[in-house]
Amino acid sequence: MDAEFWLERWREGRTHFHQTRITPPLERFWPTLQLAAGSRVLVPLCGKSLDMLWLAARDLRVLGVELSPLAVEQFFDENGLAPQVRRSAMGDHYVAGNIEIIRGDIFDLDADTLRGCAGVFDRAALVALPADMRGPYVRHVYGQLPDRYQGLLVTLDYPQQEMDGPPFSVDDEEVQALYAGHSTAELIYRRDILDMEPKFQKAGVSRLDALAYRLRRRD
Repeated sequence: MDAEFWLERWREGRTHFHQTRITPPLERFWPTLQLAAGSRVLVPLCGKSLDMLWLAARDLRVLGVELSPLAVEQFFDENGLAPQVRRSAMGDHYVAGNIEIIRGDIFDLDADTLRGCAGVFDRAALVALPADMRGPYVRHVYGQLPDRYQGLLVTLDYPQQEMDGPPFSVDDEEVQALYAGHSTAELIYRRDILDMEPKFQKAGVSRLDALAYRLRRRD
């Protein structure tokens, strides 16, 4: 799976993964992280997620990263925001108020940028990546976050053989293995959401759980 896969999905409007509401575990559990006002929060593979608006409304500085220029442009247009644009080695930076989106590859984020993020909200990134990319992604991003970072991770757990991803199934065993080298991943939420996901029902998936984790740097 390469960048063109996602760019084509946005061009063709095949963006069923975009939510028109705030992610429920974000509303429920983010306040427990107790990040200070003004903290920078990374939202990897952000698309045009409304979760960024929710975070920004809580006096946090949001840093989204997204490959698709269409997704970035739609986010600002649909929310009535007029960004300033500049370019760096990481991509094009769109900035409006306390929301910044880098139109580029998450693997191009440099160490200084990642060290500047006190928090991370990952709903769409880990589950979007095939198995062989998840380890490199976690090492690159989470391995370079600051020592006291706080994070909230949302994954899906379903029988992978019953449907092709993305989104992929990333169960608790895999989450623990991926993060063990540098972070703790505390499972704080599990909910059966199959009745709310017609795509999975149509594919014949027999079980679908949403999982949420509180992430912290390991002592």
